[in-house]
Amino acid sequence: MLISNYLKEKIKNGTVHITLIDPMKQSPDVAGRLALTAQEVGSDLILVAGISGLSQKNLLDTTNSIKDKISIPVVYSPSGAEALCFSFDALLFSSLLNARNSNFVSGGQSKAAIVLKRMEIETISVGYLVVEPGMKIGEADDIDLIPRDNYWMAASYAVAAELFGMNYIYLEAGISAAQPVPAGMIRAVKKELSIPLIVGGGIRTAVDARRVRQAGADVVVTGTIIENAGYRERLRSILSALKD
Repeated sequence: MLISNYLKEKIKNGTVHITLIDPMKQSPDVAGRLALTAQEVGSDLILVAGISGLSQKNLLDTTNSIKDKISIPVVYSPSGAEALCFSFDALLFSSLLNARNSNFVSGGQSKAAIVLKRMEIETISVGYLVVEPGMKIGEADDIDLIPRDNYWMAASYAVAAELFGMNYIYLEAGISAAQPVPAGMIRAVKKELSIPLIVGGGIRTAVDARRVRQAGADVVVTGTIIENAGYRERLRSILSALKD
C-alpha cells in the first residue's frame, strides 16, 4: 500500500501519531530499539529526520536498523540532497514556505527531484511552516518565522500551499521547543484547509497532545520525549490522549 493511502485511512479513524527519530542523536541500534518501543505503544509511523551533519552511512545504518525491528512505515524527511537512501517507504518532499532563502523552498529539492522520480520513490508533498521559536531551524537568518500570535499569516501560507497542490501542511514549533504551536493558530489554519494538518514541536505531555488534537491536528509528531529515560510511559500517555 502507498504510504499516502495508509495515512488517509489512518486519519479517517482519528488522529495519527508519528514518532520522529534523529539519526544524529543515537546509534543505529538504539534508534531501532526506540522505533520498536514506539510501535509497541501505538505509534502509526516512524519519521527519520535530521537538521544537519547527517552522513549517507549513518542514514543507511539507522534506516536498516529501524526497518529490521518494526512493521509500521518508515518515512524520511531530508534536510537536503547530501544524504539520501532508498530504503524508506516514502519521503516527505517538503518546501519551507516561510524561508527567504529559495534553496529551502525549492532549490535543494530540485537537486534530488530527478533521482527520486527515476527511482520511483513515493513522495508526499508538504508545505512546511516554522512557527516561533523554531529552535535550531529558527536560528537561520533567512527564515521569516511566523509569530505565535499571527494566526492570519500562518493560515495564509497554509492556504497558498494547498492551492499549489501540496498534500499536507506541517506547522513546526521546532525540536525541543518549550511549547507547542498555539491551539488558536492550529484552529485558524485548520478552518481554512481541506487537506490534512500535521503539527510538531514542543509536544511533551498528554495535556499538550490533547490540546493539539482538539485544536484540529490530523497528525501529531513527537520526538524529544524518546531521548530521555522513562520515554515508554510518557509516549504511552501521549498516545492515549490522541487515540482515546
